[in-house]
Amino acid sequence: MQQIQLYISGTKVDLFQDESVSLTNTIQNIKDISKVFTSFSQSFVVPASKVNNQLFRHYYNYNVDDGFDGRLKVSATIELNYLTFQKGKIKLEGTQLKKNKIYGYKITFYGNTVELNDLIGEDTLDALVGDSNWIDGFSKPYSSTAIYSGLVSGYDIINDSINYPNAIITPLITHTTRLFYDSASDTADDGNLAPNGNGESAAMNHGVYWKDLKYAIRIDLIIKAIEKTYGLTFSTDFFTSTNAPYYNLYMWMHRKKGNVEDPNAPATFPQLVDFGLDSTMTNVLATGQTVVVSNQTGNNKITSTLTVNVNAAENTVYTVNVIRDGIIQDSFSATAPSAAQANIDLTDGNYQVQIVVREEFTIDSITWEMSDLIIPESHTFNVSAYTIPATVQFVPSAQLPPQKVLEFITGLFKLFNLTAFVLDNGTIKVQTLDSFYAAPSSGSPFDISSFIDVSKSQVNVALPYREIIFEYKGLGTKLALQHEQLTTGGVGWGTTEYMGDAKYDGGVYKVEAPFEHMKYERLIDVATGNEKTIQYGWMVNDNDESYLGSPVLFYPIYQQNQDSIRFLSDRPYVNTGSNIDINDYFIPSNSVSIDASTSTSNINYNQENNEYDFTGVFSGTLFQNYYSTYITEMFNSKRRLNRFTAYIPTNILLNYTLADRFIINNQSYKINSVNTNLKTGESTLELLNEVS
Repeated sequence: MQQIQLYISGTKVDLFQDESVSLTNTIQNIKDISKVFTSFSQSFVVPASKVNNQLFRHYYNYNVDDGFDGRLKVSATIELNYLTFQKGKIKLEGTQLKKNKIYGYKITFYGNTVELNDLIGEDTLDALVGDSNWIDGFSKPYSSTAIYSGLVSGYDIINDSINYPNAIITPLITHTTRLFYDSASDTADDGNLAPNGNGESAAMNHGVYWKDLKYAIRIDLIIKAIEKTYGLTFSTDFFTSTNAPYYNLYMWMHRKKGNVEDPNAPATFPQLVDFGLDSTMTNVLATGQTVVVSNQTGNNKITSTLTVNVNAAENTVYTVNVIRDGIIQDSFSATAPSAAQANIDLTDGNYQVQIVVREEFTIDSITWEMSDLIIPESHTFNVSAYTIPATVQFVPSAQLPPQKVLEFITGLFKLFNLTAFVLDNGTIKVQTLDSFYAAPSSGSPFDISSFIDVSKSQVNVALPYREIIFEYKGLGTKLALQHEQLTTGGVGWGTTEYMGDAKYDGGVYKVEAPFEHMKYERLIDVATGNEKTIQYGWMVNDNDESYLGSPVLFYPIYQQNQDSIRFLSDRPYVNTGSNIDINDYFIPSNSVSIDASTSTSNINYNQENNEYDFTGVFSGTLFQNYYSTYITEMFNSKRRLNRFTAYIPTNILLNYTLADRFIINNQSYKINSVNTNLKTGESTLELLNEVS
């Protein structure tokens, strides 16, 4: 009989002598191959002993002040014979009564990886604002000149003293306008990229208009923002700059269909630096942009009148925010040329004034008159004229697609067949499933032949499916829809189906990545039939209407010194500087390289024709690179899911990992799951026999 010890927040918990405590450790359950976070949990009851009552603070008595919060998970450790067996968390589920007296506490022990669900919850990508809005350190102006720079060279950005190369780029993906190339046409105001037209004429008013483009961000920065926001650390086994299929992947910051959504942080008057200090007003101090109010007691408060005088275009709407301790206390709006004015009561706190406006705007003056009713004294703070520039900022947290953070992470796991588990130091180790199995941490396999109960064993079918479909959730763009309509059987773009034996009576299972999978178009000069070095994405539906879809992931290909395209900075045509001909630009691709003959990695599940050269077929698909070994082994006619009963000694229970192999009678097995009764030492093993 094994001895079990349970510690909750460092306190040893009393256990029932006959309580059966079982833990299941599993890797990608065969019946759910999309599962990405290995986890285990077990519920059991602990007695209402003196120690446990104190730990759980008599939870059954809701009149107890400062009681135990059953809504939260707390740190816990299970020891086996006083040696650490599993670390994780416990959650109090409730209490059990007998004859109206407290009998025990029902608790559930969770493995470490479950914590991600609780930590991230339902947050969306715009919640990634940890560490002083770290991800917003990659903000860029949303203007024609800034979009142009992102298109021709991208932005290397220094954030937290680290240089991130090509952190933000402008890919040739349009949200509305169709692009084409016609060297014989000078039609005004269309998406013709051919650099035609001479002189200052309306004929020059064509090309890719800057407002039809949006920035993209390297997904590695989203992973880093997740780490910083939630205090997580992912290993660099897969999430590393040396892994091109991951590191070169970008997300198009497309939050709404059509034009860019107004940023949450538009052009603002961010600080007031000209406040003067009245030394006679003892409870008010102005330091730079901040007015500090202090020593207001009871119902005491300072009354004030805040007035903003403006010199701006008529009908310009602007908002004045009064911020106390980082939170907006008062907000009022006005329309130019009228002044904005409000009466505001001030209690203790740090106050700032913010002006929010979405176009160029001049403030003539700001006057803030303050009076203390208890100690009769007053003062007026004045701010001189200030002009707010028209340029707005493209802020990542405000422009990322409204996708759930956990959906984004699991989406990457579904693309690259990743798995994850928590190391003792708290790092979440992320690697491909093939890499996981290829490098068992314990080294040599464990021969458990002598510990098997030979009277109890089962041999079952390994995989209860006849077909597995690998696809994307988003296949709604015009070219992707056309691809599906033109293929035999209506197979979606980038989708593949793995079929087992046709005679096998199993179900169909889907692995669906929660992203939009665009099909891109390489342009041909319609006048000459010559292929151009231009490929673009068109984010519209089958009716040529702007389309939101799911988040778009792509690989940028930098076309340097290639065919010229026309960039349009003004519409309608204004001056000779409105149009720029460029031959350096980022085109979108589904492959790390657009050369099908050399490309070894792409984000198609299926082998698709190369959109760029029209003839070559992309190899190195997601299925080939990350799923093929695992799936073909599962469908092997010799593969079985074997069920054994064993009494595994403590030294093996404490040291094996799910990547290790068990040897039984000279046969090697991969571990699917191990369920261990810690009291009896009996383990139920689900093992997959290795086949050549």
